[in-house]
Amino acid sequence: MCVIRKKYLPFDPVSYDVINMAAADQEPHASSVRPRSYQDESYLHGFLGTMGDLQKAGVLQDVVIEVEDRQFPCHRLILSAASPFFRAMFTSDMAESRQKTVALQGLDTDMFGAILSYIYSGTLHVSLDKVQPLYQAADLLQLDYVRDTCSSYMAMNVEGSTCMDLYKFAGIFSLEIVRAVCLPHITRNFTEVASSEEFCSLSENQLTEIISHDELDVEEETTVWEAVVRWVQHSREDRQHHLPSILPHIRFNLMTSDDTAAILEHPLVREGPGSSEVIRNVVQKGNSNLKPRLGMTIEMVLLFTTEEDEVLYMNPQEGKYISCSCDDFPDATALTVTSYNQMYILENEREDYNKLSMFKYNHAENVWEHAGMSLVSVSDGKDFLVEVDQILYCCVADLREHSALVRMSKYNRHTDQWQECSQLQLHGTWHFSAALSCSSHLYLIMDSAMHRYDPSKDCWCERTPPNLKGRYSTFTTVAMGKEIFCTDWDFSQTTVYDTESDCWQKLQGWPDPGNLRASHTPSLFVLENQLHILLEVYDKVKGGPSTGYLVYVYDRSADAWRDLKAMIPKYEYLARSPLCPVVRMYLPYLQGAQIHITSYGCQR
Repeated sequence: MCVIRKKYLPFDPVSYDVINMAAADQEPHASSVRPRSYQDESYLHGFLGTMGDLQKAGVLQDVVIEVEDRQFPCHRLILSAASPFFRAMFTSDMAESRQKTVALQGLDTDMFGAILSYIYSGTLHVSLDKVQPLYQAADLLQLDYVRDTCSSYMAMNVEGSTCMDLYKFAGIFSLEIVRAVCLPHITRNFTEVASSEEFCSLSENQLTEIISHDELDVEEETTVWEAVVRWVQHSREDRQHHLPSILPHIRFNLMTSDDTAAILEHPLVREGPGSSEVIRNVVQKGNSNLKPRLGMTIEMVLLFTTEEDEVLYMNPQEGKYISCSCDDFPDATALTVTSYNQMYILENEREDYNKLSMFKYNHAENVWEHAGMSLVSVSDGKDFLVEVDQILYCCVADLREHSALVRMSKYNRHTDQWQECSQLQLHGTWHFSAALSCSSHLYLIMDSAMHRYDPSKDCWCERTPPNLKGRYSTFTTVAMGKEIFCTDWDFSQTTVYDTESDCWQKLQGWPDPGNLRASHTPSLFVLENQLHILLEVYDKVKGGPSTGYLVYVYDRSADAWRDLKAMIPKYEYLARSPLCPVVRMYLPYLQGAQIHITSYGCQR
């Protein structure tokens, strides 16, 4: 039995009178009344509900879809409206357009039932155990919404136990959104992934994509070689001939000569045509562009000293302190470390101080080199260098007596040109603290104001300032995740900013300094995903420096700072922007450095 639904709106006598009056007023001038269109949302919703009722009641069905051994009575019109696949089938000269029963191949009964439920109700039920066959069915039937929903669901549910299976599925159906989420999980857990059965079923292209990744968390390159051996031996007869094309993706320049010699003697290499020659050619060329893997590097804080060309790399958590000389160190006006672990520095041109040259750090050679970029045009002011989503921005704050002008340009690597961006005009007297990147935006933070730049819209907007007390109060800032941390000159006030809610929250300041006070440039930095601060200490009783520099780490759960008892060489450190950049270092590149302290048992 078919149930016809009607929806009656409540009668409103006031509205009725108003409508009649309006109609009476318009009657003499009916020709001047403009026509209007109205959309009945209740009709649209009710229409879909009615179609569902017709399907449940088995009324007016004119075709039977047969999947495996089950039959689904349906309506040709409804199927054609929902699916281009069915539309082409029922509106063409295909035999199926005249058949009462149409058999579909390559579909699962349960999946077709789920899709039929979606077609008649608009509701889609997705679960992890069914999302892949559901996507395959939707792909066959050309249902874009179902495909997009399934791919988004897979991307949201990538984890250690599912990443390999979803990665392989994404490769078959070219699901870039799923593949992009799976890759970081695979690279961060490569040792575990490489020992799984799913790893051995990868295609050659998928294998090379994974082992070519800089982000592999392996401590030795031989781990990558061993994974390749396992993959080849899983089906040696079919895969042996792929080895010469896979070997160039292994970074033999990161292996010892003994490791390379042992690989050359491996049966897969000796017995495989061309493999030995490939390895020898790769080793001979010594491709320095192949970076160390993520797992081979360690995060280090870089401190600049007043000693000429002397820098200190340190990781207090690991008890590592490495001091070394860096030839031809630029006289930096601004510095940044990018998300792809490259350090850039701006330096004034000697012939023209209104121009800035860009230098980048060569990790392998431990030298600063000209970046090969066009010059940046500037004038007097405070310079900032910031990277947002792999694009470099140069920001110049021109401070005047009663106003400030912030001019910014971004670097276009394709044209090698700096393009002007939207300017920011401020009125009043401002003391600038920092410009930094957070959540795909650029933030300019001052003592009593904050502004955010949106690269996608090329516009500035005002945000809630930290409002710390005292002159020059907003001294040091750093971004971590979607938050920005800020503290004052004396490390007595610390706050955290949530970029999504535009709110600041107070945190604990320096724990009980007693007769001590911060005397010189406290600097926040993020090391191993933890908030740290470096500060120089002054003894108010003695009237002079106390214990040199201290490093504290912040415990978010306890809202407390803990002294790391860091042993920092007693240099005088220069204030650059930022004072404490953090960069991932491959320690063998610093073998020629003078190591002051190689290991120190820090209190944890």
